[in-house]
Amino acid sequence: MRRYHPDFAHVELAPGVTATLVIGWRMAVAILHDTDRFRADPSRWQATMDPRCPVLPMMGARKNALRSDGHAHALYRQATNAALAGVDLHELHAVVAGHGHDLVAAVAADGAMDLIADYAGPLAFRTINTMMGCPPEIGAELARGFAMMFEADTDPGVVDAVIDGALGALIDLKRAQPGRDIPTRLIAHADRMSEQELREQVLTMYAAAIEPLQHLIANAALLMVTDRGFGDQVVSGACRTEDALNEVLCRNPPLANLCVRYPPRPVLVDGVTLPADQPVLIGMAACNTDPRNRAPESDRFGRVGRNASHLSFSAGPHSCPARTLAYQCAVDAIDELLDRLPDLRLACSVEELVWRAGPFHHALEILPVVFTPTTPHTHC
Repeated sequence: MRRYHPDFAHVELAPGVTATLVIGWRMAVAILHDTDRFRADPSRWQATMDPRCPVLPMMGARKNALRSDGHAHALYRQATNAALAGVDLHELHAVVAGHGHDLVAAVAADGAMDLIADYAGPLAFRTINTMMGCPPEIGAELARGFAMMFEADTDPGVVDAVIDGALGALIDLKRAQPGRDIPTRLIAHADRMSEQELREQVLTMYAAAIEPLQHLIANAALLMVTDRGFGDQVVSGACRTEDALNEVLCRNPPLANLCVRYPPRPVLVDGVTLPADQPVLIGMAACNTDPRNRAPESDRFGRVGRNASHLSFSAGPHSCPARTLAYQCAVDAIDELLDRLPDLRLACSVEELVWRAGPFHHALEILPVVFTPTTPHTHC
């Protein structure tokens, strides 16, 4: 793509659904901070789309902080920040470590597992359900709905019906039985929000947690088992797990393309006219590896290097408010995994790995690994 233009490419997200993909880091940062020329609300674009368009669940209008501007955005963002601020980081560490320990213990004697189905997936699922105070049966429906959303190959009506039904059940439960959880705190700050707006804030947190978190863990593990020098540095402590995650978020982010913006009027940028009310998609994977933003090899690790400037949590006023929580969950999940199974090895060739289809995420279908069988430890 860069051979034709260093910052933009024309792409098709689904049959007949086109967008401009931003592949330049500096251009992406400028767009994400320019809330006048690049709006988050897709309503005018959506009005021109077939309601059966499979990317609508990911890109369509929603009454949440990701898809709003101005006063509405401020209202939703304030409620979200207040709900997230109540998460106890020490308690979260114990939750992730506990779930990680139990999941490793279940396969420790086998010497092999699918790291996604047996570890990363259920760990992300159990962790977010714990933070949300969500029973497993409701959480399972939400996980099913979000998987269909990210695949972008299911009728939007089916996706919305699954997710809305489960969210309604969860919010009704939290009203009847309040707890020390995110939906309960959202309800307490939702005096100016409708029932649908409340559901949308919970939906946003779930969607941003279950799928991206499990694939961040899996992609990090993939890097460590395919780059032994890199993995050995993490296991030995020569490089922090957080620095390793920055490397993964830069080179192989679980969300490759998103952060959609819609110009309310035509915008001429660097010789390219971006049409009004047409999606401008930020290619985080492409922007992160923009050769014009490459740091010296000595800066490979650490927050001061290029890898710490990745856009995998977006940037500007719509940047991810749960960045700290996501980092901690992923760090704790990787630490628990490597502490229990330090000799993880890929059970197939890299060429045999299959990546899931879809225009937004970069996620493996399975990640088969082998390790030395061990006797499960007792969790204290």
